[in-house]
Amino acid sequence: MTTGRSDALVFFGATGDLAYKQVFPALAALVARQQLDVPLIGVAKSGWDREQLIERARDSLANHGGIEAQAADRLYGLLRYVDGDYNDPGTFKALRAELGDAKAPLHYLAIPPALFRTVVKALHKPDPPTAPGWWWRSHSATTWRRRGS
Repeated sequence: MTTGRSDALVFFGATGDLAYKQVFPALAALVARQQLDVPLIGVAKSGWDREQLIERARDSLANHGGIEAQAADRLYGLLRYVDGDYNDPGTFKALRAELGDAKAPLHYLAIPPALFRTVVKALHKPDPPTAPGWWWRSHSATTWRRRGS
């Protein structure tokens, strides 16, 4: 099994409660320890833009685990946002564009289990938004899984 480094992190459910209470503080801790320096692309259907996602992250860190200002600024600089419905192929086209040159993004599903199938199927469609070696982890999974396993 290859354990190459991911060059982006995509987290579905970016505007939800799990992201607010746990994902943003965890990402902030990784940034503060200089263990995370890749684009962080949040995906959700909230009608938001990048600035609103950054504001949500600020509020999350203020209420659920703050970090020093310099590390927080680095986190905010890494954040990107794709707004769209998981059933809409346009959402995944926008994600593909936001990923740019990323070849091995990690996908994190901070969404209800009922939506896992929808998202994973969309990621597996022809011309997927990521390279064949992408990794994902659901919020309820206990292990990382490689595409096709």
